Amino acid sequence: MLWVLLLLLAWVAAGTTCTRLCLASVRAAAADDPHASHERALTLYEAAFLSGGPARVADLTLVSMARQRRLLLAHTGWATVVDPRGRDEMERSVLGAIGPDGQSRIAPVRTSAAAAESVRVLADRLVAAGLAVPDGTRTTVADAVRQVRSAAAAVLVLGSIALLMPAQAQEERALVAVWFTLPLILTLSCLAIARIEVHPYTRWASPAGQHLLSSLTCRADTGSDDRTYLTTVAVRGIRAVGEPDLRAAFGHREPHA
Repeated sequence: MLWVLLLLLAWVAAGTTCTRLCLASVRAAAADDPHASHERALTLYEAAFLSGGPARVADLTLVSMARQRRLLLAHTGWATVVDPRGRDEMERSVLGAIGPDGQSRIAPVRTSAAAAESVRVLADRLVAAGLAVPDGTRTTVADAVRQVRSAAAAVLVLGSIALLMPAQAQEERALVAVWFTLPLILTLSCLAIARIEVHPYTRWASPAGQHLLSSLTCRADTGSDDRTYLTTVAVRGIRAVGEPDLRAAFGHREPHA
């Protein structure tokens, strides 16, 4: 009856991880206030953060400065300062990341600008407004989902070991399979529900933030001016950039030695 011990381990793994996922989902749902009013216009930086996080904010700032000819982004992956005066904190963060020489590789500039204090302040403001998901909540839910997946795999492994044990009658093998199917159903059901209900909370934007982003995207699809262009970059990322040379600047990678 060693399979009973294996079944107990399977139930412990399934029950513990599923409970943890449920608690994390409840905390994530509580982070969004359904009674709060979020009917306001998003700035470009806010839209970029809600769509792609700090890295998207850095990309938007670089593209915006390049469009205004205050920054040259070469297809070789280098950024060169033309106008050293930043118009806001985001631009000053980019200029500070480039350094006093006025020229730097684009990749480290993007990394430094994404980690700047101005981006953290933006994130805190969006979280306080209920438009962004707190970092701890997002991480907790994602970790809980991974743990449930691991538990489902563990149940399969433990069930296989129990079925392959010698000296078991055919009827007993069928009974073992039925008992191990129950914790497997529990974990798979939990993952399916999480995919439907919890998935919106695992992104940068909360449900309220996603609502504002959807309306912003509809307006971006109907215009052709410079702000519409930058709005598209904020929402969709570098892939929305129309200039091949500019896309190449962001996609450039150093050759391996």
